[in-house]
Amino acid sequence: MTLLAASSRFDNIHILLWLIKDTCWMLEWRLLGTVMIVPTLGVAIYMTVRSAAEDVVWINLAVSFWITANAYWMLCEFFDREAYKDYAGLPFGLGLVSVGIFYLYPPLAARFARH
Repeated sequence: MTLLAASSRFDNIHILLWLIKDTCWMLEWRLLGTVMIVPTLGVAIYMTVRSAAEDVVWINLAVSFWITANAYWMLCEFFDREAYKDYAGLPFGLGLVSVGIFYLYPPLAARFARH
């Protein structure tokens, strides 16, 4: 396996972690679902930091925001705080802004990614 293939394989591990976390949410397995936030978000943040010098940092940042919002929403449901789940809209919105920068303003995205 080449270094690029190994890196790509690792980059997609957050999808597996995310699926496990969301399956726990669906099955209402509170402890495991809550524990799964740490590795899922940790890998997403690691990927974001690792790609800081590349344009794709904006997509990785959006994924980190999305997982944050998703995890917050899950915790609100798990711990009977559904009145607060609308606050998940903030990281969801920041994720949309990140994707928007990547697709709508490529020169801006490239400039910030390289500094």
